[in-house]
Amino acid sequence: MSGHSKWASIKRKKAVTDGRRGKLWTKLLKEITVASRLGGPDPAGNPRLRVGVQEARATNVPSGNIERAIKRGAGLLDGVTYEELTYEGYGPGGVAILIEAMTDNKNRTVSELRHLLTKAGGNLGENGCVAWMFDKRGYFALEKGNLGEDDFMELALELGVDDAAVEDDVYELFSAPADYAAVRDELERRGIAISSQALAMLPKTEIDIDPQIAVRVLELVDALEDQDDVQNVWSNLKVSAEVMAAAEGG
Repeated sequence: MSGHSKWASIKRKKAVTDGRRGKLWTKLLKEITVASRLGGPDPAGNPRLRVGVQEARATNVPSGNIERAIKRGAGLLDGVTYEELTYEGYGPGGVAILIEAMTDNKNRTVSELRHLLTKAGGNLGENGCVAWMFDKRGYFALEKGNLGEDDFMELALELGVDDAAVEDDVYELFSAPADYAAVRDELERRGIAISSQALAMLPKTEIDIDPQIAVRVLELVDALEDQDDVQNVWSNLKVSAEVMAAAEGG
């Protein structure tokens, strides 16, 4: 399950870009609202909400915004009710695209997603057409800092994660979805810096296509992630060093 460091690097760069911060905050607050509605407003008894609040605080979402999102989810404040939906399709080069959305208007969302995919040379598919190509995993990228490789591997064993990888710039951990919150809590308790984290839909195998077409896929993913109802976009594109260089104009 190793080899996702370039994917993670793209995600990290997007998360810290000033122009995306407002959209990121909106996505995080939506997640908090839905988590509160489904599991209750107490983070101590709601692992999904606890992780959502932690992630929001890590990206400097104001505490007042977080509290209001929790109250809206719990029905203590008026607000929009979001529905969680997953859309599937294909991008340029036959790359599988999996889109996680939260929306208050399914017709609007599916229309806009279909338009973006078609414009890029892809198409929206039927439910189940690509989901089988992905596995849901807890994903953590850890800053290396003063954590040596031997210490990292010992940490992975102690946490009981499914897999671990040593990449050039980060250490990576992969957990079962049910263990995601517990692993996140234990890393925080130990004071270990997390540079990226997600309940990710990771491809079982990656597709290697022409770098110029791959750049079009990355542009499509950007466009989809900028759509207001979209929470996450996953693909089975192999983001090689050549693809990264092409994307950066190298």
